[in-house]
Amino acid sequence: MDNDQSRPLSLALVRQKYSPFGGAERFLERAIQHLGQENLALTVLTRSWPAAATGQVAIRTCPAKTWGRWHRDWRFSRWVCQTVAREAFDLVQSHERIPCCDIFRAGDGVHREWLRQRARVHSPWDHWLTSLSPFHRRVLAAEAALFHSHRLRAVICNSTMVRDEIRTHYQVPAQRLWVIPNGVDGTLFHPGLQAQHRLKMRESLAIPEAAVVLLLVGSGYFRKGVDHLLKLFPLLPESVWLLVVGNERHLKRYRHRAAGHPSGERIRWLGPQQDVRPFYGTADLFVLPALYDPFPNAALEAMAAGLPVVVSTKCGTVDLIGQGQGGRVADALDQNAWLEHLHALLDPALRHALGIQARAMAMTLTLEQMTARLLELYRELLTQP
Repeated sequence: MDNDQSRPLSLALVRQKYSPFGGAERFLERAIQHLGQENLALTVLTRSWPAAATGQVAIRTCPAKTWGRWHRDWRFSRWVCQTVAREAFDLVQSHERIPCCDIFRAGDGVHREWLRQRARVHSPWDHWLTSLSPFHRRVLAAEAALFHSHRLRAVICNSTMVRDEIRTHYQVPAQRLWVIPNGVDGTLFHPGLQAQHRLKMRESLAIPEAAVVLLLVGSGYFRKGVDHLLKLFPLLPESVWLLVVGNERHLKRYRHRAAGHPSGERIRWLGPQQDVRPFYGTADLFVLPALYDPFPNAALEAMAAGLPVVVSTKCGTVDLIGQGQGGRVADALDQNAWLEHLHALLDPALRHALGIQARAMAMTLTLEQMTARLLELYRELLTQP
């Protein structure tokens, strides 16, 4: 794939739908931007994707008429496989669970593992209903078909956690599993955001200048652990405030729940935001007690912005934090451990030290390094017999 090659590599990228707040879509945007500088002919196979999000990339759109979620997913998978059969793509990289791809990026993690983690907080009745759900049954079947597909040649895992889960649940050979984490732009997300935004944002949000501000950024509050954070928050000092940023269809329900407690006055529910950088500049600490999150972009961006992070053990960011470098780790449901970490991080000196470490760790994952690893994978697959 050197620039002097006569014919560009034809690469199809598969994702059902674009969301400006989705982690997989943001990965694709960044990957497309950097891969577009190589000798590649990129095509996005999708149901809905704005041209502005892909630049000079061909977009093929699946016919839109569907009857419900199950039929929508089935129809899209069928359409992609028919398109792939007709076209002469060199490689097909899917971000959906379809059986006709050469490369699968497991950006959403392993659905079987997600259901296992979800069962920890659900009642036996809810767990039984989930087991009968046509949607979950279809996703599990599609996941198994994908990982057992003879066409599948490589799986991109965005964390070692996801890699190990795929090996455990589906026995995919280790040589097919490539750990390629997300990359971050250190010129967009940097510690200077604090000087740019802290005072002005705190004033606009009516937050005291001396407050210790926790920040959670993520869509889908249940999976991101907002429920558990709301249980912890009343146990923290009154000097602690919380910002919650991200898309959530039940946002009114969360606001109403928090309003029923005096500590709710110290929570700001900010919904989805096109630009999250002012909030990184406003906060002192990033928190994510996620039930399951393969590798959250938001945690990586927060670290690049110089924020220490506290995340759950089922969050792929543990690859970066390791033994406390740049933050702390605890089981999402271990309330005592979370309280211990959060109380310790009320110390500004500790936050400062961990913030420096967090920035250094995040800068080991640049967009250029991510692109180089993707190109390395493509080269290897194309040279295999």
